[in-house]
Amino acid sequence: MVLLAASVCTRDGKALVSRQFVEMTKARIEGLIATFPKLLGTGKQHTFVETESVRYVYQPLEKLYVLLITTKASNILEDLETLRLFARVIPEYACGTDENDVLTHAFQLIFAFDEIIALGYREDVNLSQIRTYTEMDSHDERVFRAVQENKERDAKEQMKQRARELHKPD
Repeated sequence: MVLLAASVCTRDGKALVSRQFVEMTKARIEGLIATFPKLLGTGKQHTFVETESVRYVYQPLEKLYVLLITTKASNILEDLETLRLFARVIPEYACGTDENDVLTHAFQLIFAFDEIIALGYREDVNLSQIRTYTEMDSHDERVFRAVQENKERDAKEQMKQRARELHKPD
């Protein structure tokens, strides 16, 4: 399966978060996402729509859509499985499923999307592995945080000392 892009968009086609996995212009992805709501028929039970060039695989998520844009040659069963994983990742990382939650946690979502898809192809991961990978931190990061905390503690101590000196009766 070649996944071109993954997006969380509103019912009227406004992209809240979109991650492209292949080279694509901003105008092209915006056009694809804006076209999507117009292709949806009312009362249809399908979770995909095809055009001449791409396949939209989608799932409603309250007032939003989880949208995967794939090539027409991709395996629809793999696409649907990938869509289900994306639909589980979004509430997990956005801490909800409304527009504000998605916008507030956009970078966490993009990091999680990157763990699911690499260069347009799905990685063999599940939700717990994605959580593990995105929470990993490095030794250098821990050292940096410790140094920063020590600097802050020293600065507070110096401020307290200076305040005591200023308020000391003469």
